[in-house]
Amino acid sequence: MIDLQQRIDEIPDFPSPGILFRDLLPLLADATVVAEIIERFVAFAKPLQPDVILGAEARGFLFGPTLAHALGCSFAPARKPGKLPGKAWTESYALEYGQNTLELAHTAIEPGMRVLIHDDLLATGGTAAASVALALQASAVPVGACFVAELRGLAGRRQLGALPVVSLVEYEGA
Repeated sequence: MIDLQQRIDEIPDFPSPGILFRDLLPLLADATVVAEIIERFVAFAKPLQPDVILGAEARGFLFGPTLAHALGCSFAPARKPGKLPGKAWTESYALEYGQNTLELAHTAIEPGMRVLIHDDLLATGGTAAASVALALQASAVPVGACFVAELRGLAGRRQLGALPVVSLVEYEGA
């Protein structure tokens, strides 16, 4: 098993002073690493039988479509405001260093679909909780959430209630 944490760069004071940014982009530089990440996500997600992967912009787009392909399901992008044509559900949320909003096109998820939430990093849980809220607005059924990394000290899992959650790398602090 590949040690993913060794391949994640830590950038101090980004995007603002006091934040230690975990940069997951180096994971994409090695096809073997990408394949293992997808295999580990599939092992978690397959029993949940998702119909769609809901990936949050922009880093949820890194592994989300590939995971959807591996599971034989669709991918629905949760986008930043103003990026989607037509009607969209909207959900605002707090980040560990600000505010944001996500939108989901009305055509992206059908009522009753089983939704797996995906993003690169689980921190405070605001983005993940907003993704769950968008799925619920679409009358879909959130069945789990998967992340490459998690900052356990920020307690983001609490935002997801009883949903099954997997993180491939866990950091105890923030």
